[in-house]
Amino acid sequence: MTTLSISRKEIAAITAAEVEELATRLDLDNYSNAFDGLNDWHLLRAIAFQRPELVEPYIYLLDLEPYDEA
Repeated sequence: MTTLSISRKEIAAITAAEVEELATRLDLDNYSNAFDGLNDWHLLRAIAFQRPELVEPYIYLLDLEPYDEA
């Protein structure tokens, strides 16, 4: 198993089309192993923290929606 490592520069260079492709893969959930899906999920999450405007349409894939714990 390899570790996913992506720099801020690489995230800054990601396009909306690449994020859409990533989200589509996650939505289809047709991975040969669980680690590939987890790597894509971590990548989308990293993009969400640095470039939230790109991930906004796919936020449901990350379960980051706000909720009230009260």
